Amino acid sequence: MRVLDFDGTIYDGESLLDFYFFTLRRYGSMVRFAPAALYYAIRYRLGSVTLEELDRAMRRIGGRYLQRLTSRPDFDMDRLVSEFWDRNMSKIMDWYRPRQDDVILTASFDVVAGEACRRLGVGRCIGSTLDMETLEVGYLNFGPGKPVHFMEAVGDGARIDSFYTDSDFDAPMVQLARKAYLVERGCVHRIK
Repeated sequence: MRVLDFDGTIYDGESLLDFYFFTLRRYGSMVRFAPAALYYAIRYRLGSVTLEELDRAMRRIGGRYLQRLTSRPDFDMDRLVSEFWDRNMSKIMDWYRPRQDDVILTASFDVVAGEACRRLGVGRCIGSTLDMETLEVGYLNFGPGKPVHFMEAVGDGARIDSFYTDSDFDAPMVQLARKAYLVERGCVHRIK
């Protein structure tokens, strides 16, 4: 089985950040959520915030963002996600040739990344989960949580033939794979 990270690996950028800016162009008042989200994301990257602290902050900030976004009378998540991918499918990197049996394993929300996977013909997308009815985050799928969520979704006996990533944060998944590849600026290098 081939397992791939999404953002920075097959998608040139961070899809959730791009989706946020996409919604910001439509709904300017959403800008109020950017400073807090960026603050925690940067601190996590620098190692000054734990994964648990980042998880709590993103749930709090994300919940407020979603409540504000979904309270708009013209809100339609399916339409918004579809329009986002109409504009952004061109950011799928040229090196990636989708296979129906690929597994995309991403920190991006399944509601956003899942539509890109559907358009690519990829059968399975394991992302962070979001309940659109309650606006609650089920889990954030990054770092050490990725192998746990992967195994829950595909089964403990799953064998990863190759794993593709752009980040050291995916080291736990690299360890599970028979072969692993690092994607840097669209170039793929074997690292295991």
